[in-house]
Amino acid sequence: MKTKVSNEAYLRPPQIRPKRRNTIGTTAPIHTFPCDDIHAEGELANEIQQQQEQLIRERQTKRAKAQQQEAASRDPEKPLVGQWIKEGHQNYVLMYNMLTGIRTAVSRCQAKVNREITPEDYTAAHKYSFDILGNELTPSVKYDFKFKDYAPWVFRNLREQSFHLDPADYLLSLTEKYILSELGSPGKSGSFFYFSRDYRFIIKTIHHSEHKFIRKILKDYHEYVRKNPHTLLSRFYGLHRVKLPRGRKIHFVIMNNLFPMHKDIHETYDLKGSTVGRLYPEDVAAEKQNKVTLKDLNWINRGKRLELGPEKRALLTEQLKRDAEFLKMVYVMDYSLLVGVHNMVRGNRDNLRRNTLKVVSPDISRGTSQSKSIRSPGALRRAMRQTGPERLDTSTDHLPDSETEDERQHFLFYQDDGGLRATDEGNDAMDTIYYLGIIDICTPYSTLKRAEHIWKGLHADRHKISPVEPGEYSGRFVSFLMAVMRDGEGGERFRD
Repeated sequence: MKTKVSNEAYLRPPQIRPKRRNTIGTTAPIHTFPCDDIHAEGELANEIQQQQEQLIRERQTKRAKAQQQEAASRDPEKPLVGQWIKEGHQNYVLMYNMLTGIRTAVSRCQAKVNREITPEDYTAAHKYSFDILGNELTPSVKYDFKFKDYAPWVFRNLREQSFHLDPADYLLSLTEKYILSELGSPGKSGSFFYFSRDYRFIIKTIHHSEHKFIRKILKDYHEYVRKNPHTLLSRFYGLHRVKLPRGRKIHFVIMNNLFPMHKDIHETYDLKGSTVGRLYPEDVAAEKQNKVTLKDLNWINRGKRLELGPEKRALLTEQLKRDAEFLKMVYVMDYSLLVGVHNMVRGNRDNLRRNTLKVVSPDISRGTSQSKSIRSPGALRRAMRQTGPERLDTSTDHLPDSETEDERQHFLFYQDDGGLRATDEGNDAMDTIYYLGIIDICTPYSTLKRAEHIWKGLHADRHKISPVEPGEYSGRFVSFLMAVMRDGEGGERFRD
């Protein structure tokens, strides 16, 4: 007879942290069980080693074949992905300074022996000054700027202990090559989004008020994530600020990207549980062909449901309740569940992500080598600016696959090829994968939001508009998502 396991058992932190992936090329020792027969023990070890070697050979062969097929179908005269951003691009300097600051600040923190977090770490801020000549703390760079790294030890702990990110992978993904994909903000905030070269991380510029709020709730966020490892909340990996000479200060945060590059996302929804003004025009959506983010009323009108069987439905509901309760505690509203839908039957035949990346790869080493022979900062700066973007070669070493994103495998809602696969009432797999996450979690219920609630409440149902107080918002959010799951009542009652 099966023993029923509660949702609490599945969602609580593991007692033993999973091993980190080997990134230094050494061979891990083979652990064998005690055995009275030493000869038998040796044979067992040899057999295990042979099986490992065979598995590695098969995987390498499969990957090489896939790369050959991809290379054969690609025009060698075109960049591998996307269009170049040349030095004249309006955000080129900002991007360069961001990545240079990240590489220096994170590397300096990672070089130190790990330690326990102290109360002072939550308010810490480390400053760096970069210039054309460099110094003992910072390298020679193309542009003069200042950089500030906030709470570096806390974010290091979050990356390694809570999110199981390999430190080398994190830095390589962001700064090995200065390659970013730029996306203008789809919302009203005016923020810019940049994707890392392998599409795993997002660099998002934020307003100073959002920056202050993240620092304010950082301790609560850190503690909550530590106790709830399977949370759907946005994952913050770093908080920084860059300042150009005679320019304004630009704050930005590094987060996870919910959507993988190796899977096309055929539909995207932003669900809040609010229905007033929450409709994206269907005729416009049809013209743009899956390149838009739809909203609550689109979901309802299309008769969509989260197709999850009893087991996944119960786990997801429990985690949503926990996350909403935390956001209510820190007095946040206006967040939403981002839902990306991948149809496995349709697959990747539409190549929706083929042209998403824009590439910049300046030769940083050239500036360092010339700094010894050119004494004039002005002459050195002119020489370094002659470096333009380099053509990305036709190899696929920078493209991710499902195996490289192994940190997702530690979390319940990202184990099915980086997402959550739909299941039927018998808990058997279906042909849809959902990519889910709670985003925009840095909007407190401020005086401005209270005024917006009063104004919009004069023209529509004040319980169905987006700006409502955090307690009501969290309850409505969870109720809506439960209603639009299989066996739920549906979203019709949430209509305006």
